[in-house]
Amino acid sequence: MVSVSSRETKRERMELRVAASAKALIKRAMAVSGMTAGDLAYEGARRVLDEHERMRLSQADADAFLKAVVTPPAPADGLIKAFERHKSVVG
Repeated sequence: MVSVSSRETKRERMELRVAASAKALIKRAMAVSGMTAGDLAYEGARRVLDEHERMRLSQADADAFLKAVVTPPAPADGLIKAFERHKSVVG
């Protein structure tokens, strides 16, 4: 985990109103991690954005996916044999 403090000077301020349970959770996370509340917020926001970026497909990936859905490739010989074997065993 790389905190924002190692990259730039903290000059901005944010104030939050949170439920008592959220405050307790944040304080526990601070105690366990040794991070400040601001650094925890930063890391959480960074993780959310990282997950979002992983979920977005590039245009080339989207095109390849749609092409495979619209015109799927023929099944491989191994898949056909496995299906036939399954059909003979299960029925």
